[in-house]
Amino acid sequence: METQKIFVINGGQVFGHSGGRFNKTVYDATIHFFNSQPGFEIRSTDINEDYDPAREVENYVWADVIIYHTPIWWFQVPHGLKKYIDVVFTEGHNKGIYHSDGRSSANPAINYGTGGMLHGKRYMVTTSWNAPATAFTLPGEFFNERSVDDGALFGFHRMNAFTGMSPLEGIHFHDVEKNADIPNDMKLYRAHLKKTFIQNQTENAYLSDSHC
Repeated sequence: METQKIFVINGGQVFGHSGGRFNKTVYDATIHFFNSQPGFEIRSTDINEDYDPAREVENYVWADVIIYHTPIWWFQVPHGLKKYIDVVFTEGHNKGIYHSDGRSSANPAINYGTGGMLHGKRYMVTTSWNAPATAFTLPGEFFNERSVDDGALFGFHRMNAFTGMSPLEGIHFHDVEKNADIPNDMKLYRAHLKKTFIQNQTENAYLSDSHC
């Protein structure tokens, strides 16, 4: 089986009353999971540490899959992760992330968002919330029955689509401030990684071989 290259980003910013510990735990679990499995190469970045934008662009271009770990602050990603994206994606203009917005001057009304250079690559995102899962699902609750991916993360997903990447199913951790159950969350997360990267790959390889 061909080696898969995984680039992991910890967006769990240390700021104010947040120590970023939950997302650092998820980030560390991701690295440990792939290091313990054959057939994967890993690179990683923690946005709390110094980084070289050109090197980060290289990581995106190198990887088959980018995995983002982020808390949600005030219904958006933290400013440290947003700055990382702004800086790195700007550095990546015509260097592997995107070359334009995809339009031409001849017909500027169409093809917006088709100028990405990361086609064929995939990304996955995990988020952590103070909000309980029921805030997204129950009638009359705060998010009006709109999911994380269709609501707060809509712009994040469009950002990655702009580069040409396609999504893998992510996972969202809820109620982590008032009712955290980290051992159970990590158990669910490891199962999610196994299903996404081991079981699904095995099944796809079998289907590919059966049609040779």
